[in-house]
Amino acid sequence: MGADIKSLRTRIKSVTSTLQLTRAMGLVASSKIRRATQRMLEGRDYDAALNQLLDLLTACPECARSPYMQEREGKTLLVVIAGDRGLAGGYNANIFRTVKEYPDAQILPIGKRACDRFGGPVRLCEKLTGEDAYQLAADLCKRYADGEFTRLGILYTQYVSMMSQVPQVRWVLPLTKAEETAPTAVLFEPDEATILTTAVPEYVTGAIMATVRESYACEVVARRMAMDSAGKNASEMIADLQLEYNRARQGSITQEITEIVAGANA
Repeated sequence: MGADIKSLRTRIKSVTSTLQLTRAMGLVASSKIRRATQRMLEGRDYDAALNQLLDLLTACPECARSPYMQEREGKTLLVVIAGDRGLAGGYNANIFRTVKEYPDAQILPIGKRACDRFGGPVRLCEKLTGEDAYQLAADLCKRYADGEFTRLGILYTQYVSMMSQVPQVRWVLPLTKAEETAPTAVLFEPDEATILTTAVPEYVTGAIMATVRESYACEVVARRMAMDSAGKNASEMIADLQLEYNRARQGSITQEITEIVAGANA
């Protein structure tokens, strides 16, 4: 009986430590959600503006001959964005499960978990700057123009709500012509094809920054929800263990009293 009480006391202490850890991590995640969400919305706005420009350019007949608009057979390169840390529920697992749908794709990872899994230099989602994204985009555009790969996609996590984040693949290159473009009086100098060639690296940069920021917002939200759930489970476990401990302790006291009474009557 004494051994059971000691074991229960140890388990209660261990689960209490876990509860304190989950609460601390939940608070850290909560403190990051607002800023991460704001940066995600800013990234979406910038990306939408670049898409409007690309829609105007790709609608021009002069741009149809651009290498960035040529569909070719060949290899696919997939930029895979995962988390910088774990303990975020199924966030990272969902991304890695989706990667398996593209077994022949070259992988370029962003996020420490993705870099650990697929190799290459570590690029942290939280610390990726616009300059970092532009250098990466310029390199990807050059490799695409050189024919190293013929399709570029970004696997990221789309923010739907606090309760729902969904892995998505966004295809970036080759560019596709907009189905319908409203008439516009915009004039491009020196010409549309030159502007398109200049704009594509900026467009890829915007796509990378937007998806990285959205994925990071999903990561902190998923971690907050996971820590809330873990904290709730830990609290329930502590309550059950405390009840079991009290019963064991009461049983031990009752047994000791019984033994004392029996000894007195002997």
